[in-house]
Amino acid sequence: MNGPDPDPYRDALLDWLACAAGGAGEPAARAASAAGDGLLERVVALGTAGHVLDFDDTYLPGVAHLSAATAPATLVLGAERGVSVGEALDAYAAGFEAMGAMSRAGHPGLYDGGWHPTAVCGSLGSSVAAARLLGLGEGEQRAAMAISLLRAAGLRSAFGSAGKSLQVGLAAAEGVAAARLAGSGAEVDLDTVAGGYAGYESVFGAAHRPPPSERSSAIEENWIKAYPCCLQTHGAIEAAATVRDSGWREGGRLEVSVHPLSLQAAPVSDPADGLAAKFSIAYLTAYTLLNGPPVVESFDTVDDDARSLASDRVSVAVDPALAESEAVLAFGGEEVARIRAAAGSPQNPLGQAALSAKRRRLAGDRLEGTLDDGSRPVAEVLALVGAP
Repeated sequence: MNGPDPDPYRDALLDWLACAAGGAGEPAARAASAAGDGLLERVVALGTAGHVLDFDDTYLPGVAHLSAATAPATLVLGAERGVSVGEALDAYAAGFEAMGAMSRAGHPGLYDGGWHPTAVCGSLGSSVAAARLLGLGEGEQRAAMAISLLRAAGLRSAFGSAGKSLQVGLAAAEGVAAARLAGSGAEVDLDTVAGGYAGYESVFGAAHRPPPSERSSAIEENWIKAYPCCLQTHGAIEAAATVRDSGWREGGRLEVSVHPLSLQAAPVSDPADGLAAKFSIAYLTAYTLLNGPPVVESFDTVDDDARSLASDRVSVAVDPALAESEAVLAFGGEEVARIRAAAGSPQNPLGQAALSAKRRRLAGDRLEGTLDDGSRPVAEVLALVGAP
């Protein structure tokens, strides 16, 4: 079967589980795991593991990874409460859509302000998922969201470092803590926190939207990534891949044109290590020309030849007329490749065979079919990940 999954939330959660399995051994994830073994510490550790490879799904209209905070909150709290896979998927979907609505309403204000939308909006998405698992009433759910907004944080200055995944894991835990506080009787008014004097909207410079009453469109516009690096580099990677066997080696400048958002998201010009390399359009263009599109192991170190090629011959320009995920590659001033929708985008989704292959590269065979039985305890699924 190579067509779309009948439940796209299951696809997204499975993909995230594989990313967490693949990232569990990374230094940031190991550090988070060593920091403690309580419920909230385990949420932080799992959230860090799931985001540290930057291979997890991304919602471009909000420039946010919607599974990154909602999945670890759902899985760790769900396992503690003994819920089933079906119940966990329902809570995850609710948090996913709430986070999607908030991040979309906040774009581009959050990004332009230097905030990291995944972390800022992740606490609210996590609180919605946790409130569903805890069986909170409507008033308690609103209090949980309000408390989560009080703890909203996350900076783009963390991109290219361990701080990026750590702040996402922390956001996931903040949402769980907010839901538990609300369930214990804490009362905080959501309207005041969101839109009142010195509230979320005025401080963050971003609009706030309540969660949708039904499953909405965020899952339909979700990317499941084909490459383990910043989404805004993917167009440049594929543009470079299309001309890899042409005459670019003969010399001359290589210019990549992207939407301004892409250079905001991936601003690194000369990466010093693998984490920074995930956020360098010039480096990843050069790397792909020399080696083909990157895989997880490509970021174990920085490729010196790619670094030199990027420095000597690759330049990056912005063009507001391009779509946010579009990339154009020119050689010697002449356009040689244009990517409008990279693999994994809603317009060019990965088929089931490609999704399964990605999961197997990250986690072996152990996750295949794990979400098929809705009555299965979600704790069994979490145990298979091998993450904290």
